[in-house]
Amino acid sequence: MIGLFLGSTDFPKLILNKIKKNKKKYFIIDLTLNNKFKKDKNSYFISIGQFGKILSVIKEKKCNKVLFAGRIDKPKISSLKLDFKGLFYIPRIIKSSKLGDAAILKELIKILAEHKIKVIKSNFFNPELTLQKGNYTKIKPNKNELIEITNGISLLNKLNGHNHTQALVVRNNFIIAKENSKGTKKMLQSIIKAKNHRGILIKFPKKKQDLRADLPTIGLDTIKDCKKANLKGVVLKANQNIFLDKTKSIIFANKNKIFITIKWKKYLF
Repeated sequence: MIGLFLGSTDFPKLILNKIKKNKKKYFIIDLTLNNKFKKDKNSYFISIGQFGKILSVIKEKKCNKVLFAGRIDKPKISSLKLDFKGLFYIPRIIKSSKLGDAAILKELIKILAEHKIKVIKSNFFNPELTLQKGNYTKIKPNKNELIEITNGISLLNKLNGHNHTQALVVRNNFIIAKENSKGTKKMLQSIIKAKNHRGILIKFPKKKQDLRADLPTIGLDTIKDCKKANLKGVVLKANQNIFLDKTKSIIFANKNKIFITIKWKKYLF
């Protein structure tokens, strides 16, 4: 039995489909704001502040392994439903929420660990969504672009103290856009009007990021936004990414001469 803590985005759907296909026993703790998984008979729509209820469901299902996937939006504290354990843990959640969605996930994992519940990697059932090192498009970065990528990763590392920054766009070794709490899409939209910059999107996990629940994710929409922003390419870290709509994304990238490159330790922190 596996417990699925699911948020928004398309990634949770892919996990759920794979689990059903493999006939694995599961239950869902629906952490979306709109009860996205209400049609699933194994789903429990529980407030993030109802820790007693969450732990009770996990115990009832005799489950000791859970998985987190999807974006967990910051809860509105004023409308948050709390039970007794929620009253105990909510100060920790409030404190972590000030640092962003990733920090909320990290705190939830800590709380579960205190109850001897193990969190497994979000791509455990879908390893095919994680790309290995290499170039995935017909066009490849040239020598100057490889230098720019290396420098860009170094710049991203220097921004490591900024909790929301796991992506940036570089051009000529300068940052022209960096991710904030609104995410990669909003960052790319902010530079779409300036179509002459020909930058490179670099999206890597932060040093202290908990990769079990928070892998950098991109998909076809990301590549389309790169096209609109007139970017030259996309760079991810090998084995530490989620790539949705991979085939369609590569076809689109090839058509629009955008490279998709996955880098490895030589280029890392």
